[in-house]
Amino acid sequence: MHKNIEQNVSIITTFLEYLLEERAFSAYTGRCYGVDLRQYLVWITEEQNLTLDIPAETSAWQRFAQGEKEVAGHVGPETITEHLINADTEYLRSFLAYLTESSYSPATMARKIATLRSFYKWLERNGVIDTNPMTLIRTPRQKKRLPKAIDVEQVEKLLSAPNDKTLLGARDRAILETLYSTGIRVSELVGINFGDIDETGQAIVIRGKGRKERIVPLGTHAMTALSHYIETLRVNHIPNDNEDPLFINKHNTRLSTRSVRRKVSKYLEQVGLDPSISPHTLRHSFATHLLDNGADLRSVQELLGHQSLSTTQVYTHLTTKRMRESYDDAHPRAEAG
Repeated sequence: MHKNIEQNVSIITTFLEYLLEERAFSAYTGRCYGVDLRQYLVWITEEQNLTLDIPAETSAWQRFAQGEKEVAGHVGPETITEHLINADTEYLRSFLAYLTESSYSPATMARKIATLRSFYKWLERNGVIDTNPMTLIRTPRQKKRLPKAIDVEQVEKLLSAPNDKTLLGARDRAILETLYSTGIRVSELVGINFGDIDETGQAIVIRGKGRKERIVPLGTHAMTALSHYIETLRVNHIPNDNEDPLFINKHNTRLSTRSVRRKVSKYLEQVGLDPSISPHTLRHSFATHLLDNGADLRSVQELLGHQSLSTTQVYTHLTTKRMRESYDDAHPRAEAG
């Protein structure tokens, strides 16, 4: 009963559709929200000793969505939907207390709270509930984690791993070069179409979070790798119209984010680098190396597609830390005698 329960409760499926279609969340982020809400649904069914009744859940959501506030006079089975909508702050605190027994990290707890906050905010905005019960619940404090970055030598080692004499090798080399040259997210990378590449201007159009577009420059190495890959596709008579996906799998369909992560893991193992390195590490390395070499924060913010400068500022802590280490190593009066 519990497997993928979130796919059978209409109020949840409607919310998840809203995230994907109106908020333009990636499929991966949508799945994360779904998993968090599944946990909440399972807890409700076990706490209230309920059995999932799909028609009853659909009917309950339809009544609430049409503006019905009271269900007390309704004749029919008790539903998960009713408990979701009638939840108050104490009820939600009980669920969060249950989660803490699983010893989740503060970061994971923060994500689960954010999911619930977003869900109840959506209900409030749509007039289904009068007040958001999550308003009084605080997110646990998290340790400020510095983003992980790798040095230039390690980057070079990883980027040179694919054999670009083959079609798939040329694709993988272009993927790695593009990730490091632009600092784009994996979800942005797999969304690139042929028409987004400006070979003359050595730039690329990126559709980021919330479908916002930005133009990012391509370095010479990345442009060379992309041109080689595109030419290899043309030689193999693979469709390359403007709306066709740039990075494709062996079935000539758009590559998934999961596939890109698997490719990166494969090459990390091949060259003997830390397996915990991810495509996102290349994004962190891109930002860190730019700042290390004198790029200004605003430019890096625009290149990364960060809405807030404070998000980008975390990288300055990384470069400050490196400066401090260099100072301590080099300055004769850096350490107390």
